[in-house]
Amino acid sequence: MRAAGIEHPWAHQARAAEHALDGDCVVVATGTASGKSLAYLVPVLSTLLDGSEAPNGRGATALYLAPTKALAADQCRSVKELSQPLGASVRAAVYDGDTPFEEREWIRQYATYVLTNPDMLHRGILPSHPRWASFLKALKYVVVDECHTYRGVFGSHVAQVLRRLRRLCARYGSSPVFLLASATAAEPAVAARRLTGLPVVEVADDASPRGELVFALWEPPLTELEGEKGAPVRRTATAEAADLLTDLTVQGMRSITFVRSRRGAELISVIAQERLGEVDRSLAGRVAAYRGGYLPEERRALERALHSGELLGLAATSALELGVDISGLDAVVIAGYPGTRASLWQQAGRAGRSGQGALAVLVARDDPLDTYLVHHPEALFDQPVESTVLDPDNPYVLAPHLCAAAAELPLTDDDLKLFGPACEELLPQLEAARLLRRRTRAWHWTRRERAADLTDIRGEGGRPVQVVESGTGRLLGTVDAGAAHTTVHEGAVHLHQGRTYLVRSLDLEESVALVEQASPSYSTVARDTTSVSVLETDIEVPWGDGRLCYGSVEVTNQVVSFLRRRLITGEVLGETKLDLPPRTLRTRAVWWTVTEDQLDAARIGPEILGGALHAAEHASIGMLPLFATCDRWDIGGVSVPLHPDTLLPTVFVYDGHPGGAGFAERAFHTAREWLTATREAIASCECDAGCPSCIQSPKCGNGNDPLHKRGAVRLLTVLLRGRRRGRGRARPEGWGCPRPLGRPKGRGRPRGRGSSGAGQLRGGAAQGRGSSGGGAVRGPGGPRAGRLRGRQVWRRRRGTGREPGARPASEPPTPVPPVT
Repeated sequence: MRAAGIEHPWAHQARAAEHALDGDCVVVATGTASGKSLAYLVPVLSTLLDGSEAPNGRGATALYLAPTKALAADQCRSVKELSQPLGASVRAAVYDGDTPFEEREWIRQYATYVLTNPDMLHRGILPSHPRWASFLKALKYVVVDECHTYRGVFGSHVAQVLRRLRRLCARYGSSPVFLLASATAAEPAVAARRLTGLPVVEVADDASPRGELVFALWEPPLTELEGEKGAPVRRTATAEAADLLTDLTVQGMRSITFVRSRRGAELISVIAQERLGEVDRSLAGRVAAYRGGYLPEERRALERALHSGELLGLAATSALELGVDISGLDAVVIAGYPGTRASLWQQAGRAGRSGQGALAVLVARDDPLDTYLVHHPEALFDQPVESTVLDPDNPYVLAPHLCAAAAELPLTDDDLKLFGPACEELLPQLEAARLLRRRTRAWHWTRRERAADLTDIRGEGGRPVQVVESGTGRLLGTVDAGAAHTTVHEGAVHLHQGRTYLVRSLDLEESVALVEQASPSYSTVARDTTSVSVLETDIEVPWGDGRLCYGSVEVTNQVVSFLRRRLITGEVLGETKLDLPPRTLRTRAVWWTVTEDQLDAARIGPEILGGALHAAEHASIGMLPLFATCDRWDIGGVSVPLHPDTLLPTVFVYDGHPGGAGFAERAFHTAREWLTATREAIASCECDAGCPSCIQSPKCGNGNDPLHKRGAVRLLTVLLRGRRRGRGRARPEGWGCPRPLGRPKGRGRPRGRGSSGAGQLRGGAAQGRGSSGGGAVRGPGGPRAGRLRGRQVWRRRRGTGREPGARPASEPPTPVPPVT
């Protein structure tokens, strides 16, 4: 430490190191640039010196887990610099998918500090634990960096991976201490305990000095263009962020622009390079894009250029959000709210890491949440960061990890306590599916294939799709299997390192997308259809005359077309049909229904019912990230004037992950605050009939039609007047539990017996992610006739008589297509 120029650590660093050396698991939850790395490196490196006189030079060992490869590589550089005075006593090495095979055996035998990620631990290290026996036997510490990122389904998977690690360590006679580092988070000790399954001490008092951070909320100006239905159009956050990156680079300021999508990162870098070239050609080469999907050598080269100062500006996805120590940055531009306050402050904290003052700019996208935050800054600056949500007992998560654990070592009854109480229900199902077999006192894996391949812990599923240049056969990069349908479908525009390609074909069986370089004047956005059916209702509570429900649903999704949009302005140039297979998702959802009396009180007739529901659903999806630890890509939604399972007008919002991720449950418990903010966001918007800042979605599969802004405000007003009488009745134990094997029997359906919802058009990613838009598929007689028929059917159920033209009572109701 003295050689590194550190005479005295900060108080929080000293407390964390003291707990670690005493054998206590500890989580350090302080702000960015507060020296969390040193807090865990002091005890780790000190302990690694013990036993270094062994024949192979390795006594104690330590394992470091990072959520991204970039962070692991950055930490390896830091460890080598800090431990240089220790000589060969500390041997740090990165072990991930980019590590050459000739180096891997040396790392297993001789490395003392192995840096990896949960994916490699799950697929590479734990299944091959006999080859890691000497390392695991001497394992003293496990460092889990940026642990606040392990939330939702991904966090639940990582929690089970850590339990498998603890089980194997016990088998080899070790009991490592877990050291966790997190950005400032609500209840970090609670989240760390759920992640590791162990008691954890919390160190959250930040004693480090802070440089001044100027934070600007930036709303792009309105343009002279008109969008769908004549709505006013703002300049895009992408174009505005590219201008800011250009201006910062011209002034010689080192900056990063964080973008939510890979395509956005590429687009911002292209625009900035073009504009810088007009000012000074030498500056164009000092801006680049950084995202997942690049080849390993490309990522390492960009990281070196950023560290050296060769690059002044970078447009990056969240791959560079997490802890990468890039000192000397002057500014951070955030193109669109990143989904959580924790991520917002984490990204903003990348600037000013050397203690100097810095600038952070949040550029609002034209959507309800970003617009709400720009006009309600107290929602950002006066609120604590969110709690980390994860559920290790999710059966869709737990089942494949039980199989993986059994393949590593036969599962005994004593092991079940480690994995949780849900094991007892799942093991018979796994045996019935012939995945496990009980012999004497243990459960054994029965198949030849690798059990670790049963699940992708990041929820992406399937083999990544390789993007190959058709003329040369050159591999450009990869795309996650779950995103392939929406990003590399035939006709899609694909960006890679500033170059534009058109996808000529997508082979799903071979997982290959063939592309060729082109210069189209447009971008592409996929559209899809979705249907929702209620499987089980766990909780149902009255809300005025309506109902608020939470339970299990099945979502069927299919990409059906894509739009071509003009760059910068977003003008729609045309739509092309696609023929891709559907995907099915079983997940958790919150939904609410309204009655005819409520519709009458809101002055909502059949002619505007679909539009009011549709508008309320769009806005509610956009606002949920303010109340749940998610972003809108984690959730989906559907609105239906007459749903076959509820036989009422219904709005669904669901988790976009198999088995659920806790977001819909959070929405259920904060429904009043969530929907109140949704109503306020719509009502406070200055537009006349609805715009992207309140109820329109750029991904709406039906062109944002129907939408009715005033109807949505009146509907939510009437809904929020209803008081929840009582807390509701939870179903008996076992009801409402998502079943990883076999279809649920359907207990707990609210009232109807329909097996699936009607299809609807909407945009977003596969498996329901990114669902913020859509529209009704119009049936015979037009949308008004369809909604009117649905209204009449509902009236007959209540015995209020038939309106003129209603069908006979014996005729089954015709489901009205939903919108989303």
